[in-house]
Amino acid sequence: MNEPNRTQWQIRCAFNGFCKRALKNEAINAHGEIKRRQLQEVSFSDLTPQEENQLYTYDTYFEHDEAEKSFCVAGKEITAKLLAEALHSLPDDKREAVLLYYFFDMNDAEIAKLHDIPRSTVQYRRTSSFELLKRYLEERAYDCT
Repeated sequence: MNEPNRTQWQIRCAFNGFCKRALKNEAINAHGEIKRRQLQEVSFSDLTPQEENQLYTYDTYFEHDEAEKSFCVAGKEITAKLLAEALHSLPDDKREAVLLYYFFDMNDAEIAKLHDIPRSTVQYRRTSSFELLKRYLEERAYDCT
């Protein structure tokens, strides 16, 4: 009667030893991986100026222009800044519908599926946002000269 309990004890001890060994091996692997990564890492203070310049970029779109690019439409001067402000004036859901449709080339059904809403809602958001954009631009755009 004592024999089965002893066997279970031996099994438990063997499993305990196995778990300890597995954890020890994982710790050894983790420390080795950390050391390998440390050998490849370079601190920012050790970088040369040429290497530092490779870490970032900046936009030079308007750098050499005397004036901001604009275009005339229906007697109104539209600038990139004004157009961006008009888009930002839209509510988030309408702005997203316009941007996804015109800049990410998604149709109404795809946008509806993405947001889990009816397709007609996407169409309404997109078309009603044009009336808001039109009013915003009419109020704020200067007459072309």
